[in-house]
Amino acid sequence: MAPRVPVPKGPTPLPANATIGILGGGQLGRMTALAAAPLGYRCHIYDPDAAGGPAAQVSDAATSAAWDDWPALDAFAAAVDVVTYEFENVPVDTVDYLMKRVPVRPGPQALDVAQHRVAEKTFARDQGLETAHFWGVTTLDELIEGLAAVGVPSILKTCRLGYDGKGQIRVDMDTSLSKIWEDLGTDDAILERMVPFTTEISVIAARGLDGTVVCFPITENAHEGGILRRSTVPAQIPEAVAAAARNVAETLIAALDIVGLLAVELFVTEEGEVLVNEMAPRPHNSGHWTQNGCATSQFEQFVRAVVGLPLGPTDLLSETEMLNLIGDDIDAVPGHFADPKAHVHLYGKAEARPGRKMGHVNRRLSPRRG
Repeated sequence: MAPRVPVPKGPTPLPANATIGILGGGQLGRMTALAAAPLGYRCHIYDPDAAGGPAAQVSDAATSAAWDDWPALDAFAAAVDVVTYEFENVPVDTVDYLMKRVPVRPGPQALDVAQHRVAEKTFARDQGLETAHFWGVTTLDELIEGLAAVGVPSILKTCRLGYDGKGQIRVDMDTSLSKIWEDLGTDDAILERMVPFTTEISVIAARGLDGTVVCFPITENAHEGGILRRSTVPAQIPEAVAAAARNVAETLIAALDIVGLLAVELFVTEEGEVLVNEMAPRPHNSGHWTQNGCATSQFEQFVRAVVGLPLGPTDLLSETEMLNLIGDDIDAVPGHFADPKAHVHLYGKAEARPGRKMGHVNRRLSPRRG
């Protein structure tokens, strides 16, 4: 007699052939849709620029309409069984509107916090977690006041919409505050003390519909020009630091009541402190290595959480390196294809521009030690 297959306990997952609505049409949506298909799920992309974009190219359907096109959102909600998002700058009003019509995972609280740098760091502090010293700035006078409190060197950043080094200006003793305030071009900013860190790391946590939380192995990251260039796993950090990083992610994903993923970028100081830098309630560039170096990729895990499936294992299969292909790096792709250790992932973008992520390459370096 064949052994009985255990029946998972907890929430009933969406059945095969259900449709996941994804807000946002970029490469994270693309890789989520590619991970959803083997699990039996379809994806429908909603984005003002969805037509022909990275995610729409590999999805069952796509809607190209404004975030406040309510009739289009009504039709989208009627065509899908659950909604998620692949970037955190979707308007909260859009998510609130959809939630009245279809489940949205994660919910709007995660967006509200992650969209605003002061809110993000304040929320982390409220959970008892450490961050760099910061000061909310809405006027030049507040910038002057904040600089006296935060000190130099520091970084002045826009609170919203900044990414990959955009919307950031370094502040030193000889910096003209009036000029940088004018150059930043916003009345909603944050001044952060620069952290003398030894290592940049990130941790991605997943939380299922039943509240189960698992973390992926800690990633060590290297940036160039404010853009992630390379991630390596496992991070070369003491276990105490890794445990502290996992605690940060587990604390935040539960406090935000996220069903899905939460990526947290962290600084590690010489003293071994772990400071929260940024968070994102979605798949993350620093987790791309999981596609080839982990038992479950971050994209499959994202799908599992959103549709209510049990979360997959996060065992490290091998030491792995992820290299972003940025701008003209795309010209070197034939060489990567010739490397037997390389796994090339391209995003379907037609035009290479400076600073634009065109794809990435994962290399499994060796079997996991120990």
